[in-house]
Amino acid sequence: LRQKSLQRFDPVLGPGPGPGRRSGPGGLYLATFASVLGPMSFGFVLGYSSPAIPELMRTSDSRLQLDAVQASWFGSIVTLGAAAGGLLGGWMVEKIGRKLSLMFCSLPYVLGFTIIIAAQNVWMLHIGRVLTGLASGVTSLVVPLYISEMAHEKVRGALGSCVQLMVVLGIMGVYLAGLFLDWRWLAICSSIPPTLLMVCMCFMPETPRFLLSQGKRREAEEALRFLRGPDAPVGSRFQMSDLKDPGVFKPLMIGIMLMIFQQMTGINAIMFYAENIFEQAHFKESDLASVIVGLIQVVFTGVAALIMDKAGRKVLLIISGVAMALSTTAFGVYFYLMSKLHSATTPGEEPHTDLTWLALASMAFFISGEITSPLQSR
Repeated sequence: LRQKSLQRFDPVLGPGPGPGRRSGPGGLYLATFASVLGPMSFGFVLGYSSPAIPELMRTSDSRLQLDAVQASWFGSIVTLGAAAGGLLGGWMVEKIGRKLSLMFCSLPYVLGFTIIIAAQNVWMLHIGRVLTGLASGVTSLVVPLYISEMAHEKVRGALGSCVQLMVVLGIMGVYLAGLFLDWRWLAICSSIPPTLLMVCMCFMPETPRFLLSQGKRREAEEALRFLRGPDAPVGSRFQMSDLKDPGVFKPLMIGIMLMIFQQMTGINAIMFYAENIFEQAHFKESDLASVIVGLIQVVFTGVAALIMDKAGRKVLLIISGVAMALSTTAFGVYFYLMSKLHSATTPGEEPHTDLTWLALASMAFFISGEITSPLQSR
């Protein structure tokens, strides 16, 4: 028995497993599924404004009716909350841990959607969006960290890809639900994933690395056995002094720049206002077009996750950049042509719509190119 115990000795965590929680990969996948309910909630937040804005602009209730400026703020104000949430999340993960951070970020999700459901004026709608944005900012920081500290190297890339996949599933889900539900019921539907996140995370462990940083060696051993099995080692801890190494600093800066440029492509604006964009493009079934865009996101996210290790990140990033440049150019040409046709028609006459296919095609091409960017930058 002593010999077996020595064989299972881990240089970081100490002695191997004794009686405790069930070991094996099932625990890792279960914890990953629970945590990625956060990115799914994020996706619901990103996509919610697209079907909700047209309804709120046409509502008969003057207290809630949005004008063009208010509609613009309703979509974009989420980013202000997300920026604050990113800073708050960085503090929370070090103070209370990854697990509790995920559980607490469910509260502003649910509270924000509750305020939207009970809204009596435009300010309540905006406050609700800020709160859901705050939760989204925390989620986008904590979930990748939680997964990376749980997973071993062989599955870390695949499980990390689940974050982006669940975001686009959430976007497609809210677009699809928007075909059948009004904006209040859509908010109720959007509050379900964060509620499930809080409940499921109650049964998941904290990451072994955080527990070790708090001096809780025994709890770290139990968490490691639950997540990875008895013989999995824990990697070394990153220190700020590591940035002096060019092998660390250069890839970090490249990753940061990739994420900055990915945000500057305007993808969030398209997700926030997809239905409005298609309406302005004279696409008759703008809500259905938004669902198609969401479906394309899901498909290409899955494809990119499967081929990125074989094709290589650099090649896919180049293809992504070229695809986005061409598609945004085509979309700009389309709006230019439509403005010319619109000015040539008589008042009250519908502009020529034979080119509406170009709007959907260029949007789909843009999404298929853009969706690989966050996967490669990870």
